[in-house]
Amino acid sequence: MKKTRPKHLDLRQIRFPLPAIVSGLHRISGALLVLSIPFILYALEGSLSSAERFAAFKSCIGNPVVKLGLLVVLWGLLHHACAGTRFLLMDIHKGVDLPTARFSAKLVMAVSLTLTVVIGVVAW
Repeated sequence: MKKTRPKHLDLRQIRFPLPAIVSGLHRISGALLVLSIPFILYALEGSLSSAERFAAFKSCIGNPVVKLGLLVVLWGLLHHACAGTRFLLMDIHKGVDLPTARFSAKLVMAVSLTLTVVIGVVAW
């Protein structure tokens, strides 16, 4: 029996299942959080150092592009926490069967996006 395998995979045509997408987004959100730490610490230090720097920080936060960036970091934090909880439960063999894993992946996406929207609307 001869199998015909592609020599070059076209990654745009591969359709990943939702649990794989959640896993990939967990890694991306973790990297986003690590990369955002210096900026957040700089902003925190500046906002606490003097009244003038706090006013500058406040005006910077008023920029819609900065707000959108902070919203992305907020999503990263919430998604990483939700997916991390899911993976911790899977490490102790809870929810590893396929239907439960698919449901928990949907739940992670729904909860992280819903919390991001709710907190973003309140904070905007």
